[in-house]
Amino acid sequence: MAGSPRNSSAQISGEVIDRFTSITQNSISNMGALGDTLWTGPLLYYTMEGTVNYFAPVGADSVLKGRGRLFSISVSPDTVVAGLGYNDDASGESVQTGLGFHTTTDGALTWEFIPLPLDHPDSTTILYGGQRIETVPVIVPQQSPPFDVTFSGSTIFSAGWASGIRRSRDFGETWERILLPPTTFRELRPNRSYNFVFDPRLDNNFLGFSILIDRDGFVWAGTAGGINISPDALNASADSISWIRIWAGTDIDRMLGNWVIKMRENPYDGQVWMTNWIATQGERQGIVSTSDKGNTFSRYLEGERIYDLAFDGETIYASGDNGLFISRNNGETWEQISQIRSPNALIKRSANYLSLAHTSERLWVGTTDGLASTSDQGRTWSISRVEYPLQGGNQLVPDGRDVSTYAYPNPFSPAIHEIVRFRFEAPASGLASIRLYDFGMNLIRELETDFQVTTGRNYEAIWDGTDSSGRKVGNGAVFYRISVGNDHATGKILVLE
Repeated sequence: MAGSPRNSSAQISGEVIDRFTSITQNSISNMGALGDTLWTGPLLYYTMEGTVNYFAPVGADSVLKGRGRLFSISVSPDTVVAGLGYNDDASGESVQTGLGFHTTTDGALTWEFIPLPLDHPDSTTILYGGQRIETVPVIVPQQSPPFDVTFSGSTIFSAGWASGIRRSRDFGETWERILLPPTTFRELRPNRSYNFVFDPRLDNNFLGFSILIDRDGFVWAGTAGGINISPDALNASADSISWIRIWAGTDIDRMLGNWVIKMRENPYDGQVWMTNWIATQGERQGIVSTSDKGNTFSRYLEGERIYDLAFDGETIYASGDNGLFISRNNGETWEQISQIRSPNALIKRSANYLSLAHTSERLWVGTTDGLASTSDQGRTWSISRVEYPLQGGNQLVPDGRDVSTYAYPNPFSPAIHEIVRFRFEAPASGLASIRLYDFGMNLIRELETDFQVTTGRNYEAIWDGTDSSGRKVGNGAVFYRISVGNDHATGKILVLE
């Protein structure tokens, strides 16, 4: 029984292995992969297939020693471009803010930092097609984090919300602000005259959220006003780039919604897939794909809020608010995994599935409750979480003290956290039981008592904050006692609803 998945919300879920090096946060919203290497947020740690350890990028001080966090990443052999941002709380509200980029061109041996490109306060016009377009300069980093980044050779593109689309043709030394068509235009061409104001406060199509260079060299810019496709943005001068704008419509071969936060090209057949979110009333959400440069679209998962996409040949993966969706036939049919479980762990039911990446042999799924991976297209899973070993600390807190058990999160809110986890070292071999008591030492609940444990090995149990009758317990201290025969370990959690 110790090796089989278990379904109760009050149970010993299985054996765990203490690791000194692990993921650095259980919520993983950004990842990048190439070959057997996976890069994860928020601190740009990396791992490789076949290992259980996660390593810090030595020299990437803006994330290791500063406030930078991974907002986007693009990888190729030996080269990584990572978009960095942070949450600015100075005004009393948390505002997503741009910081810049970390880059490496030697396989992560050394790293360079590129400051966030912003405009000079006097940059009130932009040259396009020989004419001056009135422009509102973006002079502060707030609301301009690099939500997406991609590169080809020495040319980098960044999608930065209020900063829109930026391009560097010298690998970050200098940057250009790229003009996009307003939502009232179908296209933008340098041989025509225009009269509009390039102001991100006034037009959703000036708000950049995603960027893609497809295998034909076309550049795709996803905004809150649809997508923009250019055949020449990779090489043309900034004042000569042409764009076609595509937006959502009611016809079955149109996009569902105009807010496009992620675009991916499937290497298998060159189809471009993208998430569609609702930007204005009347739109719908889901995902769409196109094989003809946006002339027509196929729609999938209508009504689902999807964050990311990944591919393995004809197998398509989509992660969203309601779990992981898998199509094994290029989108014709889909199956849903609403909760990922491994033989010894689980992702809690309320978790959002935020990010996807595919290394050579594994799919990786970043959630708000840990990192899951599979090598058989979702049939079996491994789950990684932040590790705080019972004996000593981890790479973030190396001098942690030795304990026999602890609970996390602590304090615990059932409404917010859904479950609390107890980690413990088995004090003996045998059948383990866990009993929970209130402040008066009245028994609240006894977890399953048929789980076999082995002396010296580590295990985790979960509890959903309810008593033996299924009622939520009140606020206050809850004591727990882990027993194996006559050997015991004890701890305390604070329930705060």
